[in-house]
Amino acid sequence: MSPPGQDSPSSGARLLTLGGWLVAAVAVAFLLRTRFQTATPATLPPLPEVAPSLATPAAVPADPSRGAVPVRAEAAVAIPDLEEIVARGMASVVVVETPRGKGSAFFVRAGTLLTNAHVVTGCSYVTIRKAGGETGTAYVGATAADYDLAVLTTSGSAANKVHLDLGTAGALRPGQEVLAIGAPLGLQNTVTRGIVSSLRQMGPVSVIQTDTAINPGNSGGPLLDRQGRVVGITSFIITSGTQPGAVAASQGLNFAVAIDHAKALLEGRSPAEGAQALQQPGNLIAPRTTPSDTENQQLQGLRTYEVRLAQLAAYAEALDQAWARLLAAGYQGQAPGTLEHGWFSVYERPDPPDAVLRGYEAAYKPIRAAAEDLKSKALAADEAARQAGVLPGARRELRQKYRLDYGGWGL
Repeated sequence: MSPPGQDSPSSGARLLTLGGWLVAAVAVAFLLRTRFQTATPATLPPLPEVAPSLATPAAVPADPSRGAVPVRAEAAVAIPDLEEIVARGMASVVVVETPRGKGSAFFVRAGTLLTNAHVVTGCSYVTIRKAGGETGTAYVGATAADYDLAVLTTSGSAANKVHLDLGTAGALRPGQEVLAIGAPLGLQNTVTRGIVSSLRQMGPVSVIQTDTAINPGNSGGPLLDRQGRVVGITSFIITSGTQPGAVAASQGLNFAVAIDHAKALLEGRSPAEGAQALQQPGNLIAPRTTPSDTENQQLQGLRTYEVRLAQLAAYAEALDQAWARLLAAGYQGQAPGTLEHGWFSVYERPDPPDAVLRGYEAAYKPIRAAAEDLKSKALAADEAARQAGVLPGARRELRQKYRLDYGGWGL
């Protein structure tokens, strides 16, 4: 037995053994509880079906609906210098000379030009004058009077190596800068600059409204964008009521026929097919059916001028007979044969000329006086027609009709 107050060795061992089992039991219970909680499906994070890729994702295009601003296609296109555009334009533009007056045209290919129909009305051939002064002859080919368009063809030395590229009026926007090149008032190689005011519809014709200065002589010349491409053919200006090709104070209301019509004509198609997509019903120019007061005044002036010229033509025929009698009896030497009327020579020779034989001076003097009287009446009639608004080309055409277009009168 063990001494009193001391546990026996066997009892201590039993206690240690029992304590160890208790500790082990607690440890096992703790481990089991922990494992059970860890394995509870409700606490497990969901596993992804596909493992995330570490590769760089492909680029995603910008979505304009999320605020991305699209880049304009022309932003990447270099804009030529203004001087370069003008230089190429001048080398391609020519003056068109006809018995009615002058206009402009431009090369679109080596032997092909475009102009307005009203510039070449009534002509089969016209004279063209290049920027350097060289002249040539061009044949009037396809025309479309309703669209105020005409195609000219030429060959040989009159052909041109430099030509202009054709664009489209459909790309124009109000405020966009444009240039016009032509021969306003006969001043060849003239450049003017302005902006596009609007794209409008005038009957079947799509026209560009611009504040670019356009004057008589610009008709048929190109309207260029800032890339140097032709977007229109300068054609006419508008007042209270004018028709294409009319001349009057425009106050910035200038118009050019959309080049799209001309491109169709060049391809042998109807000009109507060229600008169908450009039509803007909200920007119409209503065609007028009644002439304005100004037009009535011009028409009346034209009629009065023709009546007066017809009277002067009868006077000129009487002078022709008197001149013929003088040539037959009292004139020595070769009679002038290059003038419309032989007696026109009295304005160019001494009074009387040496060719008049002695003794016939008295017969010459009334002829000279009659010629001076006819000259003064012709000048007065022309001035009255000018004040009535009759155009210079129309007056010249009538003078040619009545054989009274003598350059020495200054008309």
